[in-house]
Amino acid sequence: MSEPAEHVRPSGDESLRLLCAVGRTLDQELDEALRGCGSDVDQWRVLGLLAARGGCTMSVVAEHALLLAPRATKLVDRMTAANLVHRRPDVVDRRRVLVVATGRGRAALAEWDAAAAGVLDRYRDLLGSDAALFDDVLRRLQDATGRAGAPGVARLATTEG
Repeated sequence: MSEPAEHVRPSGDESLRLLCAVGRTLDQELDEALRGCGSDVDQWRVLGLLAARGGCTMSVVAEHALLLAPRATKLVDRMTAANLVHRRPDVVDRRRVLVVATGRGRAALAEWDAAAAGVLDRYRDLLGSDAALFDDVLRRLQDATGRAGAPGVARLATTEG
């Protein structure tokens, strides 16, 4: 006997579950690797953004790091206390405050990128010749969401060697 229609799951549901599960596992593996260097995924994402773009507003930092604004503010406060970032007025609009990586932050990022590269290499090895296709699919999904926070995926995908 077949299930009633209201209990039939959409055909893509398992793909979505798997994508979320892999994302969660990847975050956990990255966090573990980065904790070995005295960091975590959130700090790594923030410094990666700042190294790529220079100064960013808190809203851009929060979106990129995949954090709610209050949590992003607390993170940047801790990173400021550790001299990894500092805040400064925007030269174009002095009402805005930008978060900028310090020299110590850029040096830490180099070490953190090396730790993250080990995780990325493992995934690339698993994907083999499909790694470039996977990167392309992730970029298309990122583009489809229209979210600025997604560049963390592109950064990870381009952190090779």
